[in-house]
Amino acid sequence: MLNVALFGPPGAGKGTQSEFLTKKYNLFYISTGDLLRKEMAGKTKLGLEAQSIIASGGLVPDEIIVQIIEKTITDNPGSNGFLFDGFPRTYIQAYILEGLMIKLHTSLNCLISLSVPEEESVKRLLNRGLTSGRSDDNEAVIRNRLREYNDKTLPVLQFYKDKGIYIEVDGTKSIENVHDQITQIISHELSKSLFNIVLFGYPGSGRGSQGKALARHFGLEYVATGPMLDQEIKDDTETGRKINELYENGQLVPDEIVVQLIEKKLADSKDIKGFIFKGFPRTLVQSYILDGLLRKHGSSISQIIEIDVPTLELINRLDERSKTDRCMPYDNSTSKIVKRLQEHETKTVPVIDKYKQLHGVTKVDGLGSFDEVFQRIAEEIENGIKSLR
Repeated sequence: MLNVALFGPPGAGKGTQSEFLTKKYNLFYISTGDLLRKEMAGKTKLGLEAQSIIASGGLVPDEIIVQIIEKTITDNPGSNGFLFDGFPRTYIQAYILEGLMIKLHTSLNCLISLSVPEEESVKRLLNRGLTSGRSDDNEAVIRNRLREYNDKTLPVLQFYKDKGIYIEVDGTKSIENVHDQITQIISHELSKSLFNIVLFGYPGSGRGSQGKALARHFGLEYVATGPMLDQEIKDDTETGRKINELYENGQLVPDEIVVQLIEKKLADSKDIKGFIFKGFPRTLVQSYILDGLLRKHGSSISQIIEIDVPTLELINRLDERSKTDRCMPYDNSTSKIVKRLQEHETKTVPVIDKYKQLHGVTKVDGLGSFDEVFQRIAEEIENGIKSLR
């Protein structure tokens, strides 16, 4: 997840750069003014409280603002991150945002400050005033706004300088040049983030073999629930004995056990570039669990790939596999194979549909040799990495 705060005095070009950032990196734009107006227009509880305070001539307190921001973040799990425009405005709000980020198991990656000298800001805003018709675009009001910005913002900027995430950009350059400066900063931040892939496909599509090969190729950690469960049984752990008992009674392993193993895998994996998840999430419930697990570790899903193979080919592959030492429990009869494919259709396809709406799903042709399919998937992953950088 990428979280950025964008600062700059009036006339620095924050609006233009905000639009660029939200589109390029799929960030959700957070401006306290916009959020307050939306809450008031929707006549929500917080909106009505804010409206009452404003009507009586008061300033909306931080207690309401932070609740609105938290609600906005939790209501938009499909975003790659959030762009804070002009928030935090005060030293106290900086601490509030810090606490909120911790609560949501994420953090602010950086604060980008567009640096523009006062006379340049005045010049830009006076020029804007010639066409905007805004009553506040006159020199007296402009200089007062700039003074207020400096008085309130300098302590905030120092807060982030002390944290080591303050980055200054020369805002006097052209729009394109400022774009380039910001892109370099974001690329550097993203290079420190995990790249997480969810690999979908029906049984027989080659997810397992492709997932392992892709993990080796891109330096990612391969996470497959089946091998993790088997390892617990092999190690004769307490969890492994529970899993074995469930298997012997013909029962499915509950999410409680699977989630604990995946969470341990995430926590134990150090100095890696990211994960490839195969076989999880298998259900809608598990998809929400995975989103929560990744967010807890300050990360999110980066790319979703579905290996597409026609049904008859899947049945043929699974039938052939049943004659080898790679035979799975559901491979040894046609009826079991069909049942397993139907289970994927009813339980996992809705998960894919959900991700299509939230993230987009890349479908890759799974026909051909192993190397041909590998190359197709690898190209999509490389494109995904480039698009995020």
